[in-house]
Amino acid sequence: MPPDPKKHRSWPAKFGRAFRAIVLGVRGQSSFCIHGLAAVMVVAAGVPLKVSRAEWCLLVLCITIVLAAEMFNSSLERLAAAISDDYDHQIHDALDMASAAVLIAAIGAVVVGAIVFLNRLVAIFG
Repeated sequence: MPPDPKKHRSWPAKFGRAFRAIVLGVRGQSSFCIHGLAAVMVVAAGVPLKVSRAEWCLLVLCITIVLAAEMFNSSLERLAAAISDDYDHQIHDALDMASAAVLIAAIGAVVVGAIVFLNRLVAIFG
């Protein structure tokens, strides 16, 4: 049974619900898995390439933004499914905009990753 939204929840309960929601958002979402794999690859590349502390901050921020955008997108998809099974052009447009937000975040992360890694890779392989 879901908790009463009017009842005050303790901080541990709030965090518990948030971690439960992370599991719900990640489970069965192939795009979330792809972004997660990309994040692991960035971390795996950053260690041997000796990324600076400031560059790590930028990379972690980009990873966080992309994963958060994907979580918002997943939550909107679930909400839309709960609202109606019928096609609605406004819901369709809203879901497309949420997907576009993930795409924009991912493109920005790729640009930051390229700025951080390209010089190092050119020095190694160039």
